Amino acid sequence: MPVTIAEKRAAFRKLHESGCFILPNPFDVGSARALQQLGFKALASTSAGFAWTIGKADNRVTVDDVVGHLTALCAAVDLPVNADFEGGFAVEPDKVATNVARGVRTGVAGLSIEDSTGDAAKPLYDFNLAVERIKAARKAIDADDSGVLLTGRCEAFLWGRNDLNLVVERLQAYSAAGADCLYAPGIKTREEIAAVVKAVHPKPVNLLNASGLSLQEAADLGVRRISVGGSLARTAWAGFMKAAREMAEQGTFTELAHGYPGGELNKMFK
Repeated sequence: MPVTIAEKRAAFRKLHESGCFILPNPFDVGSARALQQLGFKALASTSAGFAWTIGKADNRVTVDDVVGHLTALCAAVDLPVNADFEGGFAVEPDKVATNVARGVRTGVAGLSIEDSTGDAAKPLYDFNLAVERIKAARKAIDADDSGVLLTGRCEAFLWGRNDLNLVVERLQAYSAAGADCLYAPGIKTREEIAAVVKAVHPKPVNLLNASGLSLQEAADLGVRRISVGGSLARTAWAGFMKAAREMAEQGTFTELAHGYPGGELNKMFK
């Protein structure tokens, strides 16, 4: 019997209550189903990984693109899916709320909103606006008691603003504004990670595993979940580009011998 959306959302919230789990990022339906087969408990979309599958750069997809993608992912697996919803595909809080409501209707169990503007000259939204955007997302999620888990993201470190005090201040504000989980992609050291965990306790923290820490090491620091962003997609593209370049530049085909067995793929997708 298929798992209901409500059951997926309840299961996702349960995962955040204790321990630490890996939240891998598939980039299409096939990779999502493969990760389910491998026994992961939940999945998260990746804005970059998905964008590349439709021939676009990261942060160049539309809300329509993403809503269609999320709908397909949620329908394809029995696992909870967390949406990388970028910045809500709008600046103004009311428009963020409108788009978040669309995201909720795809069947996702979680959804993240980030505070990056995309402008290198002014990479983060003003503090008050960033907080209002989280509040708007929270209101949209709660409008029909969906139970979707909201993650508030501070993107400062990804844009070269390596100010941990700024990050902590924003994450604490996002928590107060209604974020259930907090996330600062780009933090790497044990000291940075531990400081963020302590600052937003008892709410859970998501770690982007650019730190090289194992699941157990991250758990020891109090991290609740670990995602990998576009890394799985980039790994897949690495094999593809290596084989394609060999054919284009040398006219040989040796790299094709390293492909995953087609028979195994067919078994997995039966």
